[in-house]
Amino acid sequence: MAAMRGSLSCHLLQRSALFPPSSDFLSGGDQSRLLNFLVLRQRKPVSVRAWKSPVTGTMIVDRPVVSALVEKEKPVKLKVKASVTIRRNKKQSMKEKMEAQLDAFGDRMGQNIVLELIGTEIDPRTKKVKTSREAILKDWFKNKDFKAEKVVYSADFMVDSSFGEPGAITVLNRHNKEFFLENIVVEGFACGPVHFTCDSWVQSIKDQPSKRIFFTNKPYLPSETPTGLRELRERELREVRGDGKGERKLSDRVYDFAVYNDLGNPDKGFQYMRPVFGGDERPYPRRCRTGRPQSDAESRVEYPTPVYVPRDETFEETKEEMLTEGNMKALLHNLMPAIVASIDPNSNDIKCFHEFDNLFKEGIKFKEGIEDNLLKKIPFVNKLRDSSSALLRYDTPHIITKDKFAWLRDDEFARQTLAGINPVNIERLQSFPPVSKLDPAIYGPPESAIKEEHIAGQLDGMTIKQAIEENRLFILNYHDIFLPFIDGINALDGRKAYATRTIFFLTSLGTLKPIAIELSLPQMTSRAKRVMTPPSDATSNWLWQLAKAHVIANDAGVHQLVNHWLRTHACIEPFIISTHRQLSIMHPIFKLLKPHMRYNLEINAIARQILISAGGVIESSFTPGPFSTEISSAFYAEHWRFDQESLPADLIRRGMAVEDRTKPHGLRLLIEDYPYANDGLLLWSALETFIKEYVATYYPSAAAVLADGELQSWYAEVITTGHGDHRNAPWWPALATPADLAHILTTLIWLASAQHAALNFGQYPLGAYIPCRPPLLRRLLPEEGDPDYDYFLADPHRYYLSAMPELTKATAFMTVIDTLSTHSADEEYLGERREGWTGDGRAVSVFKEFAGEIRRAEEEIERRNRDPAMRNRCGAGVLAYELMKPSSPPGITCRGVPNSCSI
Repeated sequence: MAAMRGSLSCHLLQRSALFPPSSDFLSGGDQSRLLNFLVLRQRKPVSVRAWKSPVTGTMIVDRPVVSALVEKEKPVKLKVKASVTIRRNKKQSMKEKMEAQLDAFGDRMGQNIVLELIGTEIDPRTKKVKTSREAILKDWFKNKDFKAEKVVYSADFMVDSSFGEPGAITVLNRHNKEFFLENIVVEGFACGPVHFTCDSWVQSIKDQPSKRIFFTNKPYLPSETPTGLRELRERELREVRGDGKGERKLSDRVYDFAVYNDLGNPDKGFQYMRPVFGGDERPYPRRCRTGRPQSDAESRVEYPTPVYVPRDETFEETKEEMLTEGNMKALLHNLMPAIVASIDPNSNDIKCFHEFDNLFKEGIKFKEGIEDNLLKKIPFVNKLRDSSSALLRYDTPHIITKDKFAWLRDDEFARQTLAGINPVNIERLQSFPPVSKLDPAIYGPPESAIKEEHIAGQLDGMTIKQAIEENRLFILNYHDIFLPFIDGINALDGRKAYATRTIFFLTSLGTLKPIAIELSLPQMTSRAKRVMTPPSDATSNWLWQLAKAHVIANDAGVHQLVNHWLRTHACIEPFIISTHRQLSIMHPIFKLLKPHMRYNLEINAIARQILISAGGVIESSFTPGPFSTEISSAFYAEHWRFDQESLPADLIRRGMAVEDRTKPHGLRLLIEDYPYANDGLLLWSALETFIKEYVATYYPSAAAVLADGELQSWYAEVITTGHGDHRNAPWWPALATPADLAHILTTLIWLASAQHAALNFGQYPLGAYIPCRPPLLRRLLPEEGDPDYDYFLADPHRYYLSAMPELTKATAFMTVIDTLSTHSADEEYLGERREGWTGDGRAVSVFKEFAGEIRRAEEEIERRNRDPAMRNRCGAGVLAYELMKPSSPPGITCRGVPNSCSI
């Protein structure tokens, strides 16, 4: 009501005539009544000059005096209420409980949490931003023993009636401990409830003396930022950029860049030294800077001690619980093989397929006589076996649930290039023979050793020329990426590898069949290149199986080092860092990207500790060993291009599709039943439509894109710093139009969500049965005259298994991919967003349409998996392809598309 009275007063005082020219209006006591009215409105004595015009006889009021009255009018004080939701950990240590109690008592004594509202306008009298009086968060002590995960507190603000609309709120934490602020809702303003979506840790003033700033969930482009918020917008960005100096504390929230100089650990020995990745010599994307001390390399922080990432990038409690459970399972799974191998070294070699099968039935089995000896030495083992037998067993991988021996078949070997863990390396063969791009002076003749006579009989009567012209020949080509490293790999203990090429023929049924495998070594000898073709007798059958295993080992290495780690995790990290450094949280593009950045920095930091580090899981489990990151860097230098990372561009680059505007997605797949591509295009198309509409909401023209300084700085920093080793590359897409922006954002979100899901969540379900997908091999193919050739002829089954990883390496690998393939209970999937992610109804409406399209895509994927005409995803013993199916329950499911690289 006070606001209405003030508005009416302003309206009356701003009228040009104020009173009608009637002699009756101020006659007699009307002048006195006017004076009393104005005095009452101003709550103080006021002088008003009025006189009768000698010409017309009309009473005149002196308007300058009325104007002065407007300037002196005082606004009315109003009280508004804030509801503040704070999230507590469900499980707390005794130390944390004691700290919480101390903070509660401190709050009662005045060490409390202070909030202040900030308006969107500048006060015309003070020339400063409009602010409320400071308010104290109430009832912290009263709720100290409240058991709920989320606790809602309140605060009361006093503001002037002229305050306008609030745009920000500051929070000062005088407690000794940080707290997680989920959201704030302020009620009492004429504009309705004002929402602040925070989802952030607020540090104690001991760690962060300055006030934290939170903006409403209403998005603003930089040019549209209300005057009262402009300086705060810039201040917030300055804080998260930091100054690039000093070592970061775990409580910080500073985003900056650094090279990969923390993978080695020279203190453990020479063999653990690793070079710096990032720079002209070994190009690589940049990572998040920690500022740890360094000489040639940054000092190591060993897991589980946390590496710095900005505080809000760390895992939430549910995710931590999932990883803790995974670590415990890994400990038990790795403990028993290590104990057994230490007592009986011969047991570390798997002698028959049944021993692999037992890992999923009974866990680790002891040889006769070994168990008694083991129990004498380590009595707790028996108790462990009795109490944790379920934990000591491995979950049965999906790949052997429908057909235990499918992996031995050539059609299954070929099918997995289209619907397996790594369906992104198969290419159309466009010339024959394949030719290497490596230096022939170092690596020999570039032409493949595969000749026409090797494959002519496998082409259903077609010539090679006809098969190429009709798009019937395809290749899996790992020759150039592996060959420069083969000598180094084969010099390692317990590792043997080739650089492989595999040619496939597309049958009339729409399935692939392998028709030749080339195994290359770098030596300039007659044995440098060996060609295997489908078998015709028992000996060639076992050699063919070994050749396929070497192809799979190459494929496993490239999948993990290049397609999964590099092209999703590592190459997205610079975009995430720049998003926080250059785009305000108020920016609509920041709001769009936020769920797609979740957990990536934390996962990547852990990867540097235990996965890609010297002696880490990838080096110990995959063929390249200590050359792993070298291979990743070489690919980044020679082949990675952001303009070819979108799904359509990648399919066209590999020759798997051609542009065709008559098709639903503008592409025609050259293998019609290509599950990864078919399902991927459903999700790509939905993303593309959503993001185009979202971008159009805020950028109606190219001029609007070019005028957005934050947006242009974001993209420039990604190119010049985040991917600085490619800063001069001509292939970077332009950012000049709404269409440019939409395509860049669609590519980024595709990589973080669907592409990562397709490459990650099938690792255990499709790759945990080691004979099906060995990550490394220990033997080359035997040849006549080799010392092992007679052993191979006498017992090919045992020879094949002796080429597999030893038991301890196999089980260590299986435990890691078990964790990597697991969805946590707090997963957020494509088509899902947290409530309050934006305050713009237009954006919410566009997103709801997108969520509906994602649901329809899931229904279409289910239909395809039931279609018997699609032989690469449906049939006897054939696994359905569900890695692009958007939703999933928690656990290992071989499906589900989270919004981000969340594991």
